[in-house]
Amino acid sequence: MELPPGLATRPVRLEDAPAVHAIIAAQERYDIGVPQVEEADLVADWTRPSHDLAARSVCVLEGDRIVAYAELMGADRADAAVHPQWRGRGIGTWLAAWLRAKGREVGSTVVGMPVPQGSAGDRLLEGLGYHVRWTSWLLQLPAGVDVPERRLPPGYAVGTATESQQAEAHAVVEDAFLEWSVRERESFEDFRASVLQRPGFEPWNLRVVTGPGDDVVAAAVVLLGEDAGAGRVGYVSRLATRRDQRNQGLAQALLVDSFAAARAAGAVVSELATDSRTGALGLYEKVGMVTTSVWVNRAVNLGQPV
Repeated sequence: MELPPGLATRPVRLEDAPAVHAIIAAQERYDIGVPQVEEADLVADWTRPSHDLAARSVCVLEGDRIVAYAELMGADRADAAVHPQWRGRGIGTWLAAWLRAKGREVGSTVVGMPVPQGSAGDRLLEGLGYHVRWTSWLLQLPAGVDVPERRLPPGYAVGTATESQQAEAHAVVEDAFLEWSVRERESFEDFRASVLQRPGFEPWNLRVVTGPGDDVVAAAVVLLGEDAGAGRVGYVSRLATRRDQRNQGLAQALLVDSFAAARAAGAVVSELATDSRTGALGLYEKVGMVTTSVWVNRAVNLGQPV
């Protein structure tokens, strides 16, 4: 299908980050009541050495105004947004077709994207034949609630990662995530761009637990964001424990430390996300966190007609 008359397209540019962020925030505000994405998230992703923004993105314009966008990162991770004022005109369907074509062009066998469960995007993709790959939950620690303290074993310590520990922390996270996530291994260069060079990054954002030999055995990435209703939000975007160091309470101790570090930096609310591939939802609920929104990752096999 074609776009409505009067609309044009071009690749997304780095300087489009504020405009694209505004569209995603408007869509999230409409769908779940509050924006989740930060402009810094876009900049961090778009500046990864492995990502070719010009070749793997498109924006839809009315004159000079961007009203929708889509991009394909890696083999199968898609993202798209249409400003709520422009819904119902076939733009979302056009973007989905563009993403499928781009996926086939780069050799992907499947393309999927996260959408709020029950949203217009969820219904659109379901109607186009996309299946649910996994479910994700955004969890929040209610005001006045603390994660129960967990004492570290003798010889272990938790705190801010030193520069020399950054690569080791990344390796711990990647090793753990690749136990359940089917994707290419993230390079340290991409990690540096998306985390260490993310706009606003400060050393305290990377937390680690070290063992008796001073090696990194657990790691977390803690970001600060804004919630229009709650104020500053501390968000744990990555949390992992080395396989041979599990079942000692390291993750819980690191979570306590991460939320405390975020509060010390001005956060009034603490959040994280998990999905059905990890089996960790019950653990977070057990320490007092509650679900604030549910997302599904809907995907389509590019070898099948849609």
